[in-house]
Amino acid sequence: MTISTPSQIPDLSATEMARLIRDGELSARDAVRAHFDQIDLINPSINAIILQDREGAFRRAARADELTASGAKLPPLHGVPMTHKDTNNTKGMRTTQGSVALKDFVPDEDDLIIARLTQGGVISTGKSNVPEFAAGAHTFNDLLGTTTNPYDPTLSAGGSSGGVAAALAARIQNLGDGSDIGGSLRIPASFCNVVGLRPSRGRIPHVGLNSWSWLGRTGPMAREVSDIALAMSVLAGPDSRAPLSIHEDGQLFTQPLHRDLRGLRIGWSRDFGLGVPVEPEVIAVLERAMAVFEHLGAIVEEAEPDLSDADEVFSTTRAFDFAMLLSDFVEEHRDLVKPELQWNVELGASLTAADLTSVALARTRLERKISTFHERFDVFASPTAQLVPFDATQRFPTSINDVSFDNYLGWLRSVTLMSAADVPALSAPAGFSEAGLPIGLQLTMPHGKDFELLQVAFAFEQATQYARTLPAVLTSQSVAKKGIRFQESLEVGTSSR
Repeated sequence: MTISTPSQIPDLSATEMARLIRDGELSARDAVRAHFDQIDLINPSINAIILQDREGAFRRAARADELTASGAKLPPLHGVPMTHKDTNNTKGMRTTQGSVALKDFVPDEDDLIIARLTQGGVISTGKSNVPEFAAGAHTFNDLLGTTTNPYDPTLSAGGSSGGVAAALAARIQNLGDGSDIGGSLRIPASFCNVVGLRPSRGRIPHVGLNSWSWLGRTGPMAREVSDIALAMSVLAGPDSRAPLSIHEDGQLFTQPLHRDLRGLRIGWSRDFGLGVPVEPEVIAVLERAMAVFEHLGAIVEEAEPDLSDADEVFSTTRAFDFAMLLSDFVEEHRDLVKPELQWNVELGASLTAADLTSVALARTRLERKISTFHERFDVFASPTAQLVPFDATQRFPTSINDVSFDNYLGWLRSVTLMSAADVPALSAPAGFSEAGLPIGLQLTMPHGKDFELLQVAFAFEQATQYARTLPAVLTSQSVAKKGIRFQESLEVGTSSR
């Protein structure tokens, strides 16, 4: 693609943008300028971007253009502008975790995913909104307000990577970094009509307080599967500090994505074999998606792995992780953190030795059942979200199909079950409700099959092109007036990036 007007820049994929910058057809400064222009145009309606470092970003863009002119070898994402999820630490740039208690926190070092993106050539421009400490799949907090959906700014963008997903859909940026414990890359991808990949354990290494932690992952989001692959070529690879690292480098993801799906075996389930409630409109869209796979030559059968142990594995492991990481912080700042976060920590603190023994045995059983399923099927297909985007003024949905939930995780079983299964999981745009709201398809494959999963999603994407449907904030001037009122975003902090 050749750029003839600046208005075309926001529609570029990360792959196209990096190529144009590398070939001298687009400057990094123009890419950054278009990025901030789009923030000025769209962000007041959706509140996705909550911190901007314009001065630092243009300084970094100027250095990138100098490097381009020098003829030096350029990294894969050279000159591509990107805001970062506000739970990922950025050296010299404020990282609030969406918490009033951390409103002035500036990290001394980057998290691994940010360091690798920077090394890969990304120009950091600011931060995107999150629920407090990523606890929840609806992006709101008392510090910076609510992020809403570009397809209807009165509705949720999902979470916890909701700011990232909304920014992608609104063409503010073409690539983003997120994280996922219980669906935080997949739910917002489904709600905002983009792609979110929760990679295999150790594909992007976890470096932190507990290097053996396995439930939480970091990963990329984008509008196109090819951009997910490009990001993974930069992000994947072992780290000596992370004992669970997969010892393959990111070059795996530079291979061709095209794959013939004839003969691919897909097990498809509407309710995970557990009676998980899913809105009928979601099921109807996903049944049409299964027909697309059949048209591509795949063999689709109604089947699911035995997930009867998955709820225990997820809830106990998550509670343990929250208590280990945040118990001291919550105790010190109890008056400042939301009740859901307190509940998570208290649940973890109440665990007994018997609970930990039980979950270890349950995880072993679950892994064996997943393995047995994949002896017959290559892919498991299921709903990403159990419902379409909901009213952004709600804290969380309390029921689906007249099934009520005891807590704020109840409406997320479609993704928490697959987190517990410890497999790579991806949400792909799969169509729209009658009201034009995005619906995502969740695809999973066995541990380590991340690239093969991208190939399957790429074939579906090429056959459908749902992600090319523009959101309402880009097609209607009047829709911006529907958005709820937001708090002001943070001013630029000191940045050494």
